[in-house]
Amino acid sequence: MKRITLAAMLAILSGGAVYAAGVYGDVIFEQRSLYRNISVTESNAVRCLRFASRRFQDVRQSCINLQRPDELVFDYTKMVLSGLMVMQEPERVLVIGLGGGTIPRALEYLYPGVHVTTVEIDPAVVAVAERYFDFREGPQQDIEVADGRVWIKRALLRETRYDMIVLDAFNGDYIPEHLMTREFLTEARNLLTPDGVLVANTFSVSRLYDSESVTYAAAFDWMLNVKRQNGNRIIIAGNGTAPSDRVLVEGAIRLEMEHDLGPLDLDTTEIMVMVQREPDWEVDARVLTDEYSPANLLNTD
Repeated sequence: MKRITLAAMLAILSGGAVYAAGVYGDVIFEQRSLYRNISVTESNAVRCLRFASRRFQDVRQSCINLQRPDELVFDYTKMVLSGLMVMQEPERVLVIGLGGGTIPRALEYLYPGVHVTTVEIDPAVVAVAERYFDFREGPQQDIEVADGRVWIKRALLRETRYDMIVLDAFNGDYIPEHLMTREFLTEARNLLTPDGVLVANTFSVSRLYDSESVTYAAAFDWMLNVKRQNGNRIIIAGNGTAPSDRVLVEGAIRLEMEHDLGPLDLDTTEIMVMVQREPDWEVDARVLTDEYSPANLLNTD
């Protein structure tokens, strides 16, 4: 059994930094917040934010390459930006779930004039993103510490509208149940501008796949799947008419022509081949609702 020093225990309890060697590299910070066990590890100039969970010993939430800080280390972050092939000039973006702040920073890199509001339930995650992952509030970046669903309800009352909403909230095990229901997705849909899009980070290797898919299909007029073989799945959904293949191709070309994607390590051609239009899920699966949302049960092996 691995022994934990008194100094390490005190640092964890106080939310301080702990420096130790581990299987994932050097642990440079650990904290038990109100919501989760948080750690930051570093190996070969790659620094990662990790959430412990009941099902997994360790889950990487966000990573930054310290030598190339603009690089999108994870495939899913590149896939999230596929929403920009549909909504090509966003002015206002809402992100639910901060992690290390990779997505808000990438959006500001691509569109210096964009205004990004990020909602994160855990103040400890905000502090870690600022201290270890170069995330900063500023004229173009707002951070709100709140539950994403509660915040969206209040935004609807303020009649705020967004060109893009990115759902990227995880609790270590999976997406929080109350952020997966048809009622919640309808609320998020009503926060979009007429041509706005919602982009959700989820997984294809899950017992929730069928129910998740039909729930998004029930809440929006159209949806696209962006999938990789490694289990990452991004859903793009919106109102009105689904974007044609030509719109997607033109959007990809525009991203390549108008922005320097090299520092992000982003190749829109790779993303284009992942886009799927036809359902590959059981269309008769039960829709997740506020009354029926056994997400944790369904996601358990």
